[in-house]
Amino acid sequence: MTPDARAGDAVALTRELVSIESVNPTLEAGGSGEAQIAAFVADVLAEWGFDPVVTEAAPGRCNVRATRGAGNGPSLLLNGHLDTVGVDGMTIDPFAAAIEGDRLFGRGACDMKAGLACILTTAFRLRDAQIPGRLDVLFTADEEHASLGMQSAVAEGALASDFAVVTEPTSLAVMPAHKGFAWVKASFQGRAAHGSRPEMGIDAIRSAGRLIGALDDLERRIEGGEPHPLLNHGSVHAGTIVGGSAPSVYPDMCELRLERRTLPSEDPAGFETELRELLESIRSRHPEVHAELETELVRDGSDVALDHPGVTALLGALAHAGEAQHVAGMTAWVDAAFLNAIGIPAICFGPGSIGQAHSEDEWVSVPEIERGAEVLARFARAMLQVDR
Repeated sequence: MTPDARAGDAVALTRELVSIESVNPTLEAGGSGEAQIAAFVADVLAEWGFDPVVTEAAPGRCNVRATRGAGNGPSLLLNGHLDTVGVDGMTIDPFAAAIEGDRLFGRGACDMKAGLACILTTAFRLRDAQIPGRLDVLFTADEEHASLGMQSAVAEGALASDFAVVTEPTSLAVMPAHKGFAWVKASFQGRAAHGSRPEMGIDAIRSAGRLIGALDDLERRIEGGEPHPLLNHGSVHAGTIVGGSAPSVYPDMCELRLERRTLPSEDPAGFETELRELLESIRSRHPEVHAELETELVRDGSDVALDHPGVTALLGALAHAGEAQHVAGMTAWVDAAFLNAIGIPAICFGPGSIGQAHSEDEWVSVPEIERGAEVLARFARAMLQVDR
């Protein structure tokens, strides 16, 4: 570790973190997962006087948790994920952590190792503070796939903070809300036949196409509802389609996967019901259409009131640092939803633009890392009522 990283410098810490490959192995073969980067984070925290605990959400898929203070005062949780998406197709060295101008490049630089560095810098700055309550830091595995790390941390039952900040890339905007989603697989059954015998065949792909066409009606209904002040409306789209064997054969199967993005007030599990209603309407006109639906994954949305003391305190920290006070909705789903579900109000705030996340030349603004670390540390002191 460089001397600057050891001294809690957020940019130096970001470079250290980017240089450690932590590709999610579920997303890309050969990915190392989080064990090495978790060990690095734990060593850093231990050097600063924390007592970190490393646990496995699955073999080699590691979380790191540490706490400072044990009083009855307010408590704050700072959270980020250790894994990244894969590096295939990148146009830069993914782990060189090169700085060119005011940009720091590398896989995870934006999503979200700069955010992790801001958490670590805050921990460094509060390492000797007299904290009336408790500062919790939690670094989790597998957010980019199935959130095994956060689900494991929640299942352990040890998370009980008054408020949480997840340092996903928000370009230093305060993001108290994000949409949920549901994935549904629709399996259409047809009847195989030679292309010259239409009276014998049922085209499963065409049946799937009828449902795809009907999504326009569902979209109009979604957009006709009451918009969320930060998230506007939900959405629906077809993600993948597979079917058929040859141009001359009526396809006997077609598999369609669809996604519905939902507002925090909506139940994502209701997407399957919406699709069933569409299929019933289609079958009234085309009785040959037959499909089985299976909900594969559901994630709830998340919403924290704009007047929550944590939100106003973060906006105040931005103002004191001379930063713009911008409140927006998070376009991507994040682990904050799990925290809200167990009663910990959780919002997103961190350096980097979500538009750079997962990109072929992923980068984060160096000045934004520095400013984000300053604001987060200032906010943590205010929330934890730390005088020095």
